[in-house]
Amino acid sequence: MLIFFSVLLLIAGFFLYRHWSKTQSRKRLLATPLSDRERTIIEQQVPLIRRLPTNLRTGLDGKVNLFLEQVSFYGCDGLEVTEEMQLAIAAQACLLIVNSDLWYDHLTTILIYPSAFKSRQRRQEGFVVSEKEIVRTGESWDRGPVILSWTHSRQGALNDRDGQNVVLHEFAHQIDDLSGGTNGVPILSDGQSFAEWEHVFLTAYDAHVRAVESGQHTVIDAYGAVGHEEFFAVAVEVFFERPRDLKADVPEVYDQLAKLFRLDPAKWDQ
Repeated sequence: MLIFFSVLLLIAGFFLYRHWSKTQSRKRLLATPLSDRERTIIEQQVPLIRRLPTNLRTGLDGKVNLFLEQVSFYGCDGLEVTEEMQLAIAAQACLLIVNSDLWYDHLTTILIYPSAFKSRQRRQEGFVVSEKEIVRTGESWDRGPVILSWTHSRQGALNDRDGQNVVLHEFAHQIDDLSGGTNGVPILSDGQSFAEWEHVFLTAYDAHVRAVESGQHTVIDAYGAVGHEEFFAVAVEVFFERPRDLKADVPEVYDQLAKLFRLDPAKWDQ
C-alpha cells in the first residue's frame, strides 16, 4: 500500500511540476520583447501593425513569441517557409487577441501553400451525399489546422485598407470555434450580453443578405451572406482594416466587435 501511494505521489508531483514549468515558460515568453529586426519584418509585411497604439505593442510582442513557440508551420507543394512568413502570420493572428484573454488553445499547425489550393467539400442533403472540388485561399478547421495561400496572405496584409485579409478571416474562425462551434457566436468578453450580440448580428446579417441579393454595395464583403460564421469573419476583416467605414455603416456591429476584442481601431492613426 505504501508503495502504491508513493507512486501516486510521484505521478502527481510530475504533473504538478510539468504544469508549473509550462506556466513559467508561458510567462517568460509573454514578457519577452521581439528584436528590432523582428519588429521591422512584421511592420514591413503587415503595415496594419504600424497603426497599433504604443501601449499595445509589448503585449503583441509577447503573444507573437508564445504563438511561435506553440505553432508549427509547414510548407506545401514545395513551398519553403521563411521567418518572414511565420512572423507575418503570427502577428496578424495575435493582433486579434492582443488586448483580450482569448487564446488559440488547440491550434498547433499551420499549412501554407504557395497560392490558392484545391479542397474537397462534402455536403449531405437527406440521404444524398455529394462532394466537389473547390479552390480556396484559406481554411480553418475545428481545433486546427489553419491552411493559407501565401500569395493571398501576403497581398491581403500588404493592402491593409481594402477590408480583405485572409489571415484575419481564418483566425476569426478560430476564435469563433473556441465557443465549441463555428457559428458566428464566439466567447464573449466580460459584460457582453449574448442576447444583445444575437440581436445585433442577426439583424445586421439579414440586412446584409438583402443588400447582397439586391446588388447593393456593402462595406462588409458580399461573401458574408453565405452564413452567420462567414458574416462574422468578414466583419472582423473590415473591423481592423476599415474600422471607420464599418463604424459609419453598421455601428452596432462595430461596437460589439470593439467590446469583444477590447479594441477601438477607428481611433488608431489611419
